[in-house]
Amino acid sequence: MASVPAVVPAEHSSDHVLVMPRPAAGAEAGSEAGPEQGRLALPELAAAWFGDAGWLRAPAVAGPSRGGGGARFHGVRAAPLAVPGILRLGDDHRATGPFPLEAGAAGALGCEHPADAWALGRADGTLDARGGRPATYDDRDGISRAFAAALPVGEELRVVGWGVAVARRSRGLLLADGRHALRPDPAASVDLTVRAARVVPAQELLEVVRAVVATAAGEAAAAGAPGHRVVARTPYDGDLVVGGEPAAGPPGAPGAPATVHRFAWVPQDPYELQVEQPSGVHAIARSRARTLLARIALLLLERAGGAAVDDAGFPVGRRGLEGRLDSRGPGSRAWV
Repeated sequence: MASVPAVVPAEHSSDHVLVMPRPAAGAEAGSEAGPEQGRLALPELAAAWFGDAGWLRAPAVAGPSRGGGGARFHGVRAAPLAVPGILRLGDDHRATGPFPLEAGAAGALGCEHPADAWALGRADGTLDARGGRPATYDDRDGISRAFAAALPVGEELRVVGWGVAVARRSRGLLLADGRHALRPDPAASVDLTVRAARVVPAQELLEVVRAVVATAAGEAAAAGAPGHRVVARTPYDGDLVVGGEPAAGPPGAPGAPATVHRFAWVPQDPYELQVEQPSGVHAIARSRARTLLARIALLLLERAGGAAVDDAGFPVGRRGLEGRLDSRGPGSRAWV
């Protein structure tokens, strides 16, 4: 694994380094090979987690190098000289970049395509105070493994969590503290949220889910909870749960969704959702659930309009949902 000075300038060697592969040529917005794999601009991804995200300094091209001198580091293009941007992440942190990586440098990090590196750290250049050792060294994102000596806390933990979520979305990786590689599995992103443009009654929601899983049934929401839900139970793959509830905020506001629908998968052993390396049986069931929930979401969007986001809150277009469908794979049918 390459060290941080190989992908970002030395002054960022203590930062967390987010590496995002560039999409393949011809990838379209919203497709699995496009936005759901990192095509969304970094400010859009940051806005999903940080309400005040925005450029403190936008990236710019300063022009070609004149003398060929100056500091260089392996894998980063020396000309034209790029002025890296600075993107605000919360009150005290920022993302600096992009630092372009050509195919060779990106390949050394396990990326199939040329990539861009971003340094995530404190705006004042100091180090964050850390908490204690983790109580367990196994979690879905590998954060406890990467920070075995002392866990990040507060805003730094949020920045790390966001960096992992972006790495999952882009099929990239996060180098925690510039050293420990976190390479989250994109297939682990299963759950969805659909913000429908109109109210979808309980019976209509049941019809939509039954069009994909015939055994689905309506169930009462939890006591005191608004809305309704549909549960599709399978003997091997666990439960698919689609719940609808009124959208928060003033009704009728321009552009506001009428109903929010949350699509969740509850596997046979929910504990496996919390580990970095689940069993093969879990992965197969997860693949089927991922496909089925995407199909239900597409049907709901066709009927009610609106927009979808993934489990990290990042927008997923229609082509992104279609990219989760693969009739050749194990997720093509549910065990009913």
